[in-house]
Amino acid sequence: MILAGDVGGTNVRLALFEVEGGRLVTRERAKFCSREVAGLETAVERFLEGRGRVSAAGFGVAGPVRKGRCEATNLPWVVDAAVVAARLGLSRVVLVNDLVANALGLEELAPSDFAVVNAGDEDPEGNRALVSAGTGLGEAFLVRDGARWIPQPSEGGHASFAPRNPAEIELLRWLKEKYSHVSIERVVSGPGLARVYHFEREHSALPEPAWLSEEIARDAPPAVSKAALERKDPVAERALERWVSIYGGEAGNLALKILATAGVYLGGGIAPKVLPSIVDGTFFGAFCDKGRFGPILAKIPVKVVLNDGCALLGAARAAAGA
Repeated sequence: MILAGDVGGTNVRLALFEVEGGRLVTRERAKFCSREVAGLETAVERFLEGRGRVSAAGFGVAGPVRKGRCEATNLPWVVDAAVVAARLGLSRVVLVNDLVANALGLEELAPSDFAVVNAGDEDPEGNRALVSAGTGLGEAFLVRDGARWIPQPSEGGHASFAPRNPAEIELLRWLKEKYSHVSIERVVSGPGLARVYHFEREHSALPEPAWLSEEIARDAPPAVSKAALERKDPVAERALERWVSIYGGEAGNLALKILATAGVYLGGGIAPKVLPSIVDGTFFGAFCDKGRFGPILAKIPVKVVLNDGCALLGAARAAAGA
C-alpha cells in the first residue's frame, strides 16, 4: 500500500493507493484542514489509525523542496522526509514540490478529467507548462524526454506581477501601497481574487450590498466568484473578469518562457470552480495577447485539470519510484 499526500495552504489531502496492472487504484481518501492540525505527521497518524501498514509514502508540498525538506510557503509547517519516515517507521518517504506532484499526476488522468480551453495543435517535440491558482500560485514545467516527461519545479508564482494595461498598472500601484514586493501570486490566487475585488470596489461608485459583505466576511474568494458567476453584483463580475484575464496573461508568459508548445495545464482549486469564466474567451484572449508571438500561443493546447486528486496520484507515483 502506498500513502500519498497533497499538502496545501488550505487543505491536506491524503490517500492510500495500490498498483494494479501498472495503474494506481485509490483505496481510501481523506481531507484535513491544514490550520486545524499541528503538522503533517499528525494528519497522517490520524488518517492511518486502524489501517494497515504502508510500504512507501510520497508527499507534494506547496513550497521549495531541498534535500528532502520543505518550509511550506503558505503554511507555518516544516516538512522533513526523514522526520516523517522516522515517525511512521517507513524506509521510503519522498518529498516533492506540489506542482511536481501535479505534473506527475497528469499522466494518470483520463480525457474526461480535463476541460478544454483551446484544443490547439500539440507539438510532438514541445514542452508542457502547469499553472495552478489556489491558496497560492504554483508553476512548473515538464520537459519532454522521448516518450516521457520530466517535471521541473519553479517558484514562478513569486516573480513580479507585470501589468499589461492602464487598469492593471493602477492595480499594481494600489497593491504596492500594501506590499513591498507585489508578486503575481498576490493577484492570481484565492486571496488575490479578494484583493482584486477590493480594488474594484474601492474604485467603483457602487456601495457593497449587505448580503455580499456578510458572505465576504465569512470567506471572500468564493463569495466574490459566486456573486460574479450568478451575476448578482457588477463589481464582483468585473473583479473576476480582471482576475481571469491576469491569470491568462501569466499563463501565456510561462508558455513563452519554456516554449510550452505541447500544452498548458491549469491546476489548482480555483479554475474548475470558475470554469465558465475560464472558457468564455477572456483567459485565452489574454493568453495570446503577446504581440507578434500571439499566433504561436494560439496553437498551444490549454486545458483545465478537473480531477482534484491529480497531485495525490503524482505523489503516489513519486513514492512508487516513477
